[in-house]
Amino acid sequence: MIDEITTALARIRIVLVETSHSGNIGAVARAMKTMGLARLELVAPKHAIDAEALARASGADDLLERAGIHATLPDALLGCRMVIGASARLRTVEWPLLEPPDCAQQLLAEAAHGDVALVFGRESSGLSNVELARCQALVHIPTNPDFSSLNLAAAVQVLAYELRRTARAAHGAQLTDSPRDLATADEMESFHGHLAQTLGVIGYGDPAQSHKLMRRLRRLFYRASPDRTEINILRGILTAAQGRKLPRQPTP
Repeated sequence: MIDEITTALARIRIVLVETSHSGNIGAVARAMKTMGLARLELVAPKHAIDAEALARASGADDLLERAGIHATLPDALLGCRMVIGASARLRTVEWPLLEPPDCAQQLLAEAAHGDVALVFGRESSGLSNVELARCQALVHIPTNPDFSSLNLAAAVQVLAYELRRTARAAHGAQLTDSPRDLATADEMESFHGHLAQTLGVIGYGDPAQSHKLMRRLRRLFYRASPDRTEINILRGILTAAQGRKLPRQPTP
């Protein structure tokens, strides 16, 4: 399943146009790698990949080493069957406008047949209208209208996450814990017997009402669904309590 998700993401290019700060390139590489994206293309970056870029990449150096550097946007998009541009603001020119989940679905659907690209513009001004003309659609992240500015790497992270989430959903991936080795019914019954015995030894509760107390305790431990290790810990505590014969507690 992991291989299928990796394959689904492998044909998606993240294209950065005229990035002003090398550190942002490194931060983008980090955002990409955390979500399984590996193809970074740079169009006329203002600064070369330097120590700051490597520091901000935080281990995604391999993406920086493999990054393509192009003189023009058409060069970076060569061979792509779909191109979507990221826009921080809504445009007066009418391009099809997508939210991140729809953008991810369309890119992944086309990536099944060939390369696709997600294009991000300059930190200060975004994509020009000429560059937008090379995009089939725009994606807009619906931020707080009173403070809508997203850092370049943050915008890439949001859309990279949507791409990975959509790819995982398409392949039936789910977050699951390792299966728990739950205590069996007979182990639970043995624990409850041990618990009742210990309560009697330490003098806790009213013997005449002990059945009501035990019903409540049974419900408590069944809700908790302890595993076998946890039951063994609890029984160890009960054994220790019996040996010490703790002072009598007040009747609940």
